[in-house]
Amino acid sequence: MNQHLFCSGLEVASFIVSSGLLRLSWAKILDCYVGFNQNEPRNSGFSLRWKCYAEANVNVIVFITSPICTKSHLQNSKESIPSTANKESFRVFEFLCNNGNSFCIHKAAISLFDDHFDELLQLKTQCGRSAKPLILTGNSLGGSIASLFTLWVLESLDISTVKRPLCLTFGSPLLGDKGFQQAISQHPTWNSCFLHVAATSKDSIPGLFIVPSHYLNSAIEASKYGHYKPFGTFLLCCENGCACSENPEAVSEVLMLFRTEAAANEERTIDVYGRIVEQFESVIIRQGISQLGKPMLSSLQAGTTLLIEAIRTRKEQNHQQKSNELDNLIKKLEELEVTCMLNKRKVFDPAKKLNDMKIKMAFLEWYKKCDKVKEIGYYDFYKNRSARSDHDITKHKKFLTKNWEKIVAQAEKKPQKQLVHLESRWLYSGTTCRRMIEPLDIADYYRNGGRNYVTNGRPHHYIKLEQWLEEDERQSGVSVDSKQKQSVDVILTYDSCFWAQVEEARIRCKSMEAVDIEFEERESSRQKLKEFEAYVMEQINKSAVSSEIFLKGSSFMQWWKEYEKIMEPDYNSPLTNFVKNSKFLQYGSGCLTLD
Repeated sequence: MNQHLFCSGLEVASFIVSSGLLRLSWAKILDCYVGFNQNEPRNSGFSLRWKCYAEANVNVIVFITSPICTKSHLQNSKESIPSTANKESFRVFEFLCNNGNSFCIHKAAISLFDDHFDELLQLKTQCGRSAKPLILTGNSLGGSIASLFTLWVLESLDISTVKRPLCLTFGSPLLGDKGFQQAISQHPTWNSCFLHVAATSKDSIPGLFIVPSHYLNSAIEASKYGHYKPFGTFLLCCENGCACSENPEAVSEVLMLFRTEAAANEERTIDVYGRIVEQFESVIIRQGISQLGKPMLSSLQAGTTLLIEAIRTRKEQNHQQKSNELDNLIKKLEELEVTCMLNKRKVFDPAKKLNDMKIKMAFLEWYKKCDKVKEIGYYDFYKNRSARSDHDITKHKKFLTKNWEKIVAQAEKKPQKQLVHLESRWLYSGTTCRRMIEPLDIADYYRNGGRNYVTNGRPHHYIKLEQWLEEDERQSGVSVDSKQKQSVDVILTYDSCFWAQVEEARIRCKSMEAVDIEFEERESSRQKLKEFEAYVMEQINKSAVSSEIFLKGSSFMQWWKEYEKIMEPDYNSPLTNFVKNSKFLQYGSGCLTLD
């Protein structure tokens, strides 16, 4: 290996190489193999072994198998197991199955992990007793077990007191499908904990499960290959050098391209990776320097050119043909890199997204304030749609709805720890947005003739945001609304479905006015209206409802007028006393006494 080139992922590769962690990990793997029959034939499959090493500044845990997993072992063993098929084997990885999402893991790996579950549980407990950084490493199928064990550790890790572990694998087969990859990549800090070293031109195992591109359009053919996908960061190595990439699609393309060459030049992995690690000692890191004799048009082109140059084979029988293939691959990798960078911006720039939504929310706040002056309230003003400003508000509402639907969907896909679904600032922003926008959705729903909004029409993202808020309050023991108590003149009604309850109450009042209504139906509606009364009074007592519900033109006051008509002359209740005695006029002034 004459030179080593790193493009994307330079910082990760540079740190790992310069720190000597790769050399340390490989040395411990070799030591773990001592006294362990590497070629022992076993009718029952693989035997797993692990060993812990306590170094001065780091702890290392090595996973290896006997026999060492080779291409011949895996050639006819591409089978994967879906998480829905074997709950027992996947019991420790249920945190990756949020919102009903499922995934598949290579059968040999998950079966071996499950066979040693009790012992691995003890090992995991021991890991939590040390404050030193932890490295988990393994060769071939042992690396797959190291990856699974790392995920298990990450799920239960308290990152406020313990540093995240680092998983380094050498020549490991791909572990899971796209669902598995996405579950990990949705949690960027977890994805960055994995570094996989792959000898692209000497070891075919890392690319063995890649689906050939000409099978991608055939569901039947592709199913035979299992749709395995890479995750984490890859060091792709050959005689010419090494390239670092965390773009899963680019990694797949490279592994697929050199799979045939690797199969033809297969060597013992112990020799291959030992040689790679030795030659890392004289590593030279170059950025933007091309030996292809072509001008660099952009930093993106420079990175992808270096990626290909670092791993391309020297055996070019037909120079022109190879040159065209190289140009086509560079172009494809550039496209993949652009897509990858755009996706990263969406994932890693939440502050900008949140700020954009705050600007839209400011327009809605102003809309709400202006409507209150008109003695009608923003819910009814929007429902009536009488001003041009309503069209602008509809645009802002659509923007916010689209973004919160996406945020909730992404949060459901992320691996969750306990009940933490969204960071506090996102959860509180989502709560404010829900309380501001959902009443407008309710107005649209009932204006178009809808019924039973809560059970039949409520969008999924509102339901999840409300559930997560309740879970957060149960965990912390503190209500979001108690943290900053405000006047009911300026608050948003806590129950974002309040106006749906009002609309249903108005519908029941109208139904009771019908002369042909059945007695049972009348009594049922009467009981529902009494329940609505109790609900409203509960919100008033908690100061959880905005004072704007008592504005002269509000739907709530319209309901009250309709309710008075069907009310029995001598009927009395806390709410009727509250309204008839005009106590609602004091609500929000700070002078109200509910005794």
